[in-house]
This record gives sequence, structure tokens and C-alpha cells, in this order.
Amino acid sequence: MRRSFQGSVILILTLVAGLAVTSSVQAEPQRKGTSTLTGLVLGPDDKPVPHAAVSYQSSGGNAPHAVHTDVHGRFRITKLTADNYDVRASGRGVFSEWEKNVTLHRGQTREITLRLVYAKKIPKSYVGKKPQ
Repeated sequence: MRRSFQGSVILILTLVAGLAVTSSVQAEPQRKGTSTLTGLVLGPDDKPVPHAAVSYQSSGGNAPHAVHTDVHGRFRITKLTADNYDVRASGRGVFSEWEKNVTLHRGQTREITLRLVYAKKIPKSYVGKKPQ
């Protein structure tokens, strides 16, 4: 009887140790060493632009991608590899200049501000508003 009790205790301790190791492995980031680009998109009136599209690609021209800003005009792009990126925003028919060669190093988080300034015709949503 005593032997089976000791065997059960050893089995339980082994399982607990195995769970602890498994939990610590799962807590690590999915892609160790990736970078993050965050930022703010401002309109011609210098106010944040909600739901603006933010396009980005590596400076080498690899597959362009896009994300959208939140209701506060902020965006976050995660899991980027260390590289140079070109970034541009658009919203309500207005575009920002390309922000070229935004350098991201391994594990870095970098923040940028994109200003919408170009349009064939300024949309009514911006007419009559002056920057503060």
C-alpha cells in the first residue's frame, strides 16, 4: 500500500512539473524578436481620423498590407520583421505623404504620426475647419 501511495505522489509531482514547463513555454511570444509599429493619423484639421486606412509594405516592395485606425485615430501593426517600411494613410478622400524607410529593429516598438494633406478636392468634412 505504501509503495502505491509513493508511486501516486511521484506521478502527481511529475504531472505538475510538466504543466509548469508547458505553461512557461506558452507564455512566450509567438514570434520572438518581432517588431511593432504604432501611430496616429491626423487630418488636415490636425484632429485624429477614426477608421483611416494605413497601408504599409517593406521598402523592397514586398506585399502591401493595410490596417485601420481605431476611433481615436490610432493604429498598431504587430509581428513585423526587422526591416525598412513605407507607410501611408488615407481617410475621407485625403492621403498622407509616404513615410519612407521607417526602420524597425528586432524587438523594437516605434511610433509615427501620419498627416492627411493631399486630395484632388478637399472633402466637405474638412472645408472651413482650420488647424488649431
